[in-house]
Amino acid sequence: MVNASNTIRLLSMPMLWMGVVQISFGVLSLFVFRDNNAAAFFEPGFVLVFIAAILIFTFSKTDISQISNRDALLFATLTWVLCGILGALPIEIVTRVSYVDAVFESISALTTTGATILSGLDEMPRSFLMYRQFLQWMGGLGIVIFVVAVLPMLNVGGMRLIKAETPGPVKDEKLSPRIANTAHYFWFVYLLITVLCALAYYFAGMSMYDAIAHSFTTVSTGGFSTHDASLGYFNSHGIFVIANVFMLLGAISFGLHFRVLHSGKPGLYWQDEETRIFIYIVVFMALMLALYLFNKQSYSTAGECISYAFFYVISFITSTGFGGDDISGWPEATGMFLVFCGYLGGCAGSTAGGNKIIRDIVTFKVIRRELKKLLHPHSQVVLRYQKKQVADDTRNAVMAFMSLAAGSSMVITLLLVCTGMDFWSAFTAVAACVNVLGPGFGEVGSNFQPVSDFGTVLLSAAMILGRLEYFTVLALFIPAFWRY
Repeated sequence: MVNASNTIRLLSMPMLWMGVVQISFGVLSLFVFRDNNAAAFFEPGFVLVFIAAILIFTFSKTDISQISNRDALLFATLTWVLCGILGALPIEIVTRVSYVDAVFESISALTTTGATILSGLDEMPRSFLMYRQFLQWMGGLGIVIFVVAVLPMLNVGGMRLIKAETPGPVKDEKLSPRIANTAHYFWFVYLLITVLCALAYYFAGMSMYDAIAHSFTTVSTGGFSTHDASLGYFNSHGIFVIANVFMLLGAISFGLHFRVLHSGKPGLYWQDEETRIFIYIVVFMALMLALYLFNKQSYSTAGECISYAFFYVISFITSTGFGGDDISGWPEATGMFLVFCGYLGGCAGSTAGGNKIIRDIVTFKVIRRELKKLLHPHSQVVLRYQKKQVADDTRNAVMAFMSLAAGSSMVITLLLVCTGMDFWSAFTAVAACVNVLGPGFGEVGSNFQPVSDFGTVLLSAAMILGRLEYFTVLALFIPAFWRY
């Protein structure tokens, strides 16, 4: 049975954290950016800290050292919903959009989707733009992982929280016997890569402000920008190359990053089957797109075709969603090609969305095995990953996920079509949200303003569904979840 006291006590922590973040940006607005925007952060921030303090005091005697699986699933889902709702408060105050749209923007930031209902970013307050960027960086590794990192008493139940939120089908590997330490290691690697990304952007010609802002959304594979033209604003292929490198780093398992740093053996990247195949896929898909663009004379030189092809394939397959050029003039087939890249996704245990390469590998091997058995009915074909036999429960979980991903996309697309959108726009909007990708095509090619309020709520739910990879959220709708 779900323990309500446990859940409320745990939820007070992300509420407190959101309040602290908003107060911090109020201070930055007042003393650093000086953009007369401090009240928009101070007002909701102090209210959240006050309410969180009351909840912490009220439930201070609640024992949260032991977290059940049900508590973990409920907490993981409600954390994203709660933080999305609370993070929207400054967005509504600054932009004057409807609260439904503000929640969509907030959830899009926290889930690192990058879909936006805003335009005119270049004229908006710098503190507000940095707040959007920071929300994506904070949501990259996951708010739940942050909670585990700052609550040492969760060492026993904390692993259940991490498993409930962490992307990927294989979640049993630990970096440390203490779960809080595991979370700390993740954040150390995350921060290190972010700092390196910011420095690279700065030396490539960005201002320090833009370098920090875009490092937040590159490493988190979020895709928000401080400019309407996204990275295309800088008109620099050198910046595209830097973005490519750090988007790829963000889309590779942070556990693997830590092992490489700890051992000093970069060869571990190539020894990892998922990472190796991920790189193969990126190069193959990018070269295919470059050849197609060159054949269609979309750009005058082969170098431009290659640069834009690699940038967009990496941007979509890592679910970052940065823009580098106006691709509305590209051949129509490229839209579906990029959406397909978005569904492939990055590696498990990374900040990327999509199906995850490990699932793509297992699915491909299952299909190949069935074809072989069709030709040789009596043969025994063993399914292996990383030279180890894939357990039946892992294989079944992967196939169930793939079915849910396809089924959910079609159902939500049909619901969105019922609101009046054309099929292509609705499908790409849903693909952008369930894969936490960001950009769509058709009516949502520029931003998501044309979507109705009902569609906006639907897509907000789709982002959380995709960020928590379906099972964590859908488990709450099973009647048995709420029974004794």
